[in-house]
Amino acid sequence: MTVCSFILWPDVRLCTPCDHVKQVDDAVRVIWKDMLDTMYSTGVGVGLAACQIGVMQQLAVVDASDNGQDPIRMANPEVLESSLQTREYTEASPNLPGVSAKISRPRGVTVTYLDETGTPVRKDFIGLWATSVQHQIDHLNGKMYFDNLSGVKRKMLVAKAKKLAKRS
Repeated sequence: MTVCSFILWPDVRLCTPCDHVKQVDDAVRVIWKDMLDTMYSTGVGVGLAACQIGVMQQLAVVDASDNGQDPIRMANPEVLESSLQTREYTEASPNLPGVSAKISRPRGVTVTYLDETGTPVRKDFIGLWATSVQHQIDHLNGKMYFDNLSGVKRKMLVAKAKKLAKRS
């Protein structure tokens, strides 16, 4: 089992779009395994993007299942369609520890990606699955969840995180 360290905001890699994955091979599968080991071992939530651990490839894992044992591995995920109905959910990131914010996102999304065999998949996600998939895709595109907040709220959240970081 490999548990990776999280890079901390404001590391430039967190604001940099990740590279497109040319093919799903054993090296990609090892990265996904490390990401899942990290996500499950650290209890960071229901998803993880590769850039959060410093791997600048468009790779993400999501597991919003009730049993926490049904992960989806995605390469090059892209939202094709979004529902008009939104859902508000409190989001956070281990890259900016100690803070969170309510973010409103589409309740459902249709996403295309390559699965663990390299097969193109088109899949609908709803609820927490949709929230997490969108959160991970934001990371892969160089965005943090707080980039979805107004300027004032974002500034307050970042200031609070910096204050918490100085204490530790």
